[in-house]
Amino acid sequence: MLNDKSSKASSSSGIGFCGLLTIAFIVLKLLHVIEWSWVWVLAPMWIGLLIGMIILAVVVVIALKVD
Repeated sequence: MLNDKSSKASSSSGIGFCGLLTIAFIVLKLLHVIEWSWVWVLAPMWIGLLIGMIILAVVVVIALKVD
């Protein structure tokens, strides 16, 4: 039985910045504090996904160029 902290798998749990921002925008929209389109209210989710896809594409291109 190992009780060493280094032997435990590291996992990140939590909602993250983009998730919190999305929830805040949804709450503000539902309370009529902001009158934005739903596209912009949900923008932190799709912009974060878009940035992740761009980073993945760059990594793939670099990996293909190295070979």
